[in-house]
Amino acid sequence: MAAPFMEYLSEYLGSPEPAVRLILSILLGYPFALIYRRFVFHRSPFVIHLYHTLSGLALAAFNFAGSQVYHSALCILVQFLLLRLMGKTVTAVLSSFIFQMTYLLMGYYYTATDEYDIKWTMPHCVLTLKLIGLSFDYYDSGKDPSQLSAEQKKSVISKVPTLMEVCGFSYFYGGFLVGPQFTLNSYLKLVSKELSDCPGQLPNSIWPAMKRFGLGMLCLVIFTLGGPYYPDSYYLTDEYEAQPFWYRCVFILLWAKVNLYKYVSCWLIAEGVCILSGLGYNGRDQKGEHQWDACANMRVWLFETTPLFTGTINSFNINTNAWVARHIFKRLKFLGNKMASQMGALVFLAIWHGLHSGYIMCFSMEFIIVNIEKQSQALVKDSPLLTNLANGPAYPLIYGVQQFIHWLFMGYSLMAFCLFTYDKWLKVYSSVYFCGHIFFLTAFLTLPYLRKILLPRKVKSNKEE
Repeated sequence: MAAPFMEYLSEYLGSPEPAVRLILSILLGYPFALIYRRFVFHRSPFVIHLYHTLSGLALAAFNFAGSQVYHSALCILVQFLLLRLMGKTVTAVLSSFIFQMTYLLMGYYYTATDEYDIKWTMPHCVLTLKLIGLSFDYYDSGKDPSQLSAEQKKSVISKVPTLMEVCGFSYFYGGFLVGPQFTLNSYLKLVSKELSDCPGQLPNSIWPAMKRFGLGMLCLVIFTLGGPYYPDSYYLTDEYEAQPFWYRCVFILLWAKVNLYKYVSCWLIAEGVCILSGLGYNGRDQKGEHQWDACANMRVWLFETTPLFTGTINSFNINTNAWVARHIFKRLKFLGNKMASQMGALVFLAIWHGLHSGYIMCFSMEFIIVNIEKQSQALVKDSPLLTNLANGPAYPLIYGVQQFIHWLFMGYSLMAFCLFTYDKWLKVYSSVYFCGHIFFLTAFLTLPYLRKILLPRKVKSNKEE
């Protein structure tokens, strides 16, 4: 009965069946969280772990063929054995990293197509980061506390987790399919009833959860209504190529803005599930008010208003970016070069997303754009003329132009990410005359000369004759 109903529902909604199953699965997190609050919250840790494990497995079975469920189970078991047998060693971390990433990349290799497919590798990439992070957090507990950062102290695991703890952590319904990332420590605090505005009691999180749910549904409606007008496939049509240059650029801008709501909506709805269960509790702020943003994957206001590429990056997929910063970027400190660490982190992100060349192109553009933007900001800050101009009455006009550039080239980079293969994204870049590459190459070459022209010369002290 379920299969014909899903076929009918997907046909009625005009969406692919895997996409409908994914959205329904994210929404199912709310009844799962309500059942947890009503019947499981006060039970023993074993029962709670079992409930989270079975609920996550149910979501996996609903979305993917039964034989595909074993992929996650196998990687969780291997990770548990690595922690048990190798302990707090570099060998354990490297073994975990190599095994989990190799398994994920092999999954990409054997299942990849030229289209965006919702298959078992989608939640598995989320799981991969969880399991690798687990090995890092256990390894860090073997260090002297003085060597640990504040972040590491919050996430270290002092003893080997049980198999049920690892399963509950991995399959937790609020983060299994699309994230967010969270640590085992946070999960264990949820199980021990510490993550609540009333420790030991049910969290008063229904209203905060509903606010994120409502915002997520609004974003989903925007994507549902706007998405059909801005499909990825239009880029490859003769009609797109026949349009004027300005039209092609504006389409890229609007396409990016609308299609990113697909990710925004999923993360906001999933965040609401985490808040409802209590995992989103983040203590009190400076005013003493309870915070529910521990699992926030989006800063929506910043996302909508920032004119900066770095602002969008800082507001988007926050927990994954934080994971990469903590476990990749900062651990590459031994390279002795911040830019090299940044490059290494972006290469990891590109490979983690998949094997298509579009991912490499997208994150290469991000590396170039972010560094040029930082140089431009430094120039504006150091130049009195540009500072006065930016803070003067012309700011609204500057803001509008900056936003246009921001979203045009955000879409320019994302287009390669979404079209995947070399022949597709190269065709589109050619149709807009590689304007993004030319724009930022020009900026890179001219910024040093602008600094010489716009920055006041230092007043030299009079030299004794």
